[in-house]
Amino acid sequence: MPKSAERADAKVAVAAGPEHVQVRMSGLERVGARLPLHHYLARLWRYRDFIVFEARASVGTRNRNNLLGNVWLVLTPLLNGLTYFLVFGVLLQTSRGVENYLGFLVIGVFMFQFTSRCVTQGANSLVANRAVVKAFDFPRAAMPISAVVKELFAFLPALVMMFLLILVLPEQEEVTWRWLLLVPILFLQVLMGLGIGLILARWVSRVRDVAQLITFAIRLWLYGSGVFYSVERFVSDPDILAILELNPMHQVLTMTRESLLYSTTPGWDNWLILGGWALGLAVVGTLVFWRADEKYGKEETR
Repeated sequence: MPKSAERADAKVAVAAGPEHVQVRMSGLERVGARLPLHHYLARLWRYRDFIVFEARASVGTRNRNNLLGNVWLVLTPLLNGLTYFLVFGVLLQTSRGVENYLGFLVIGVFMFQFTSRCVTQGANSLVANRAVVKAFDFPRAAMPISAVVKELFAFLPALVMMFLLILVLPEQEEVTWRWLLLVPILFLQVLMGLGIGLILARWVSRVRDVAQLITFAIRLWLYGSGVFYSVERFVSDPDILAILELNPMHQVLTMTRESLLYSTTPGWDNWLILGGWALGLAVVGTLVFWRADEKYGKEETR
């Protein structure tokens, strides 16, 4: 039945012997129909406790089948950092000209891995929870949001380890008030990862092959974000340097390094670039995801 007919303020006559009963159908909605955006967001807000509970429960059981359990939440970025240090710092000598390269690399690896996990888990959240999506009626955006919140909870132990490494590795850094700037930086980073995850979740739910392409895209993003090298090496090529500096992940790493390593307050241009990307992706991601909300769990995945 067309939506115009479903929502029409019409009167339907129902035969009941010699009399007719007038039934007013104004305000009725088709079961499972997509809600208006403001109603959708309000309903999503009412599921905030479920989102947090599901995220915390998932973190607790993530590595339950491994001998070391959730110790891997810290070991994984540490081992990745050691690998990148041996390959890029020792063999390829990308550490040349970089002040406190160990701290520089630690921040790059830990922070990028967090964003990578937010994007991939958010993108796969509908497929991973397909049975729940098909069985229950709730705003589907709760699944990508819960996946990103789960990654935030899982990142907290690694974040503490990152702080400790910065303080104990040569050249030891001191804690300053600028360390507090990591809070808004992390907020914008989460917002950015959520926005990308919402956009990709819609497409992964339709074509699972997209999930395979995400892996390669994130690897390319890794190499273009200055995780293990300084983009200042491209200062002689202003076009490439400008493109790299517009990369929001590069801004996350630069602002974090300036705040934690170099006792420098990030400039307004850094905040504007990262903030613009984060807010823009969050808004676009919400709209893209919401427009297909009624289809999740019903359409066939290819």
